[in-house]
This record gives sequence, structure tokens and C-alpha cells, in this order.
Amino acid sequence: MKGACHMSKIPKAIGPYSTYRETTDLIFVSGQLPINGNTGNIESEDFSDQIKQVMENMSLILKETGKTFDQIVKTTCFLTDLNHFGILNEVYGSYFNDEFPARSAFEVSKLPKDALVEIEFIIQK
Repeated sequence: MKGACHMSKIPKAIGPYSTYRETTDLIFVSGQLPINGNTGNIESEDFSDQIKQVMENMSLILKETGKTFDQIVKTTCFLTDLNHFGILNEVYGSYFNDEFPARSAFEVSKLPKDALVEIEFIIQK
């Protein structure tokens, strides 16, 4: 297995875990929070801004691994309020072409750093 060698703009893990781990066929990516990799902070309390930051963080990981959104096969989305589900779908959907990954979405009571959204994903190599 290979681990991540982080680019400076990808937010660093905030605990004892890797941002992503590679196997022969798959790349498992830990949950991405709406953290700005340059500042290490969540820059906005607005859900739309937060989901955009999460998707941009996902883009950075895809770029680092040489993959695209089309190669994501599964995502799991965690929201602190399912009333934001429509905004999630709108922003999330804009990053993919016609082939969407399998997805689960859950409302959770709290996320690290009081984030409103977190997404973990699996990439097919």
C-alpha cells in the first residue's frame, strides 16, 4: 500500500490517520472537511460555501493522485442538517459528468471543527 504525500493546499489530517491510502486497485480517501488547506481553518459558516470547499479539496486529492471525478466509485456524505440535501446535490452534482458514483448520505449530530459537511470517497485506479 502507498500512502499520501501531501501537496501544501490539501488540508492535513487532524488526527492519527492518512488523508488517503492506496491499494492495488483502489484509493480510499478519508472524510474531507471544508478546511482551507492554506489556512487550516473553515472559512465560512454557510453550507453552500462549505460544500464547495469540500469539493475543491476532493479536486486537489484527485489531482495529486492523477485521477478524475469520473474515477470516484463511492462517496459517503455526512451532513449536520439534512435540510441542506438539495444544496449538496446541486453543488456535488456539478463536479461530475454523467457517471455518478454510488453514494450514501447521513445526518449526523456533529462533525469535527463544527463543520456542516464531510465527504469520504473511494477512487478506482
